[in-house]
Amino acid sequence: MTTTKTFASHADLEEKKVSFVQLSEHAWAYTAEGDPNTGIIIGDDAVMVIDTQATPAMAQDVVRRIREVTDKPIKYVLMSHYHAVRVLGAEGYRAEGLEHIIASQDTRDLIVERGEQDKASEIGRFPRLFQNVESVPPGMTWPTITFSGKMTLWLGQLEVQLLQLGRGHTKGDTVAWLPQEKVLFSGDLVEFDATPYAGDAYFQDWPQTLANIAALKPEKLVPGRGAALSGEAQVRAGLEGTQAFVSELFASVKAGAAEGKPLRAVYEETFARLKPRYGHWVIFNHCMPFDVTRAYDEASGIADPRIWTAQRDIEMWQALEG
Repeated sequence: MTTTKTFASHADLEEKKVSFVQLSEHAWAYTAEGDPNTGIIIGDDAVMVIDTQATPAMAQDVVRRIREVTDKPIKYVLMSHYHAVRVLGAEGYRAEGLEHIIASQDTRDLIVERGEQDKASEIGRFPRLFQNVESVPPGMTWPTITFSGKMTLWLGQLEVQLLQLGRGHTKGDTVAWLPQEKVLFSGDLVEFDATPYAGDAYFQDWPQTLANIAALKPEKLVPGRGAALSGEAQVRAGLEGTQAFVSELFASVKAGAAEGKPLRAVYEETFARLKPRYGHWVIFNHCMPFDVTRAYDEASGIADPRIWTAQRDIEMWQALEG
């Protein structure tokens, strides 16, 4: 396969430096220079992990860092949404006291519909992020508790709100909100200096969902990728940067589709239009073919994202980059 760009993230082989940062009395962020982030909430009697890392072996590094600051049981895992790279590490918390894996009902529905295909697709896209992939148990990571709209957990006296504020990155997106400390864990609804992946997105809904996040007035925010954000200016930069990328990409694709241009032409135009402003963001080359393909579908009236399979990934890449 001759392509102008290496498929997905196959060229991304450099290990990233991990940071483990305390944001408030109860909130921590595990970040790694644009790799997928994990959020940690340490309550009075238990710990919640938000997005698990891609494999149980990789989750062990999160556990190690949590154990440097608390010996409380890690009772809860929250799936902010369903993508394999976010959830397949859940088994790695089992020995640490894991009792429940929580997700929105919409996220569970996505696992039912496309879990296996997405797993094969993502393992194919991200060779470095699925370290020790053999440590992932067969089958899916299933939630044991689902909810719709809002769920509140009390970790002792600490209130943790799990909220569906709208569709964006997927239809199941869930944020974790600590109202007492004004800290929000956004999952991939917000990225910072990292390209939003939108292969399963709802472009027309995403900006309003970001506005709904902003309305909570978070003072700290852990994005799906990129550094943890502290203070009003940084949080706003994360929200506005994500919103600008999503809106500009969809506007470009929608205009091309309305003119009847084929997908490849729309892709090349949109790539050229966004590269000057966003080309330095992590995984830009990886995300753009997937993002434009989904945007073109949505602009053409395909309301819900089509399922990505390992085969479809390669055929799409060849069609747009070959």
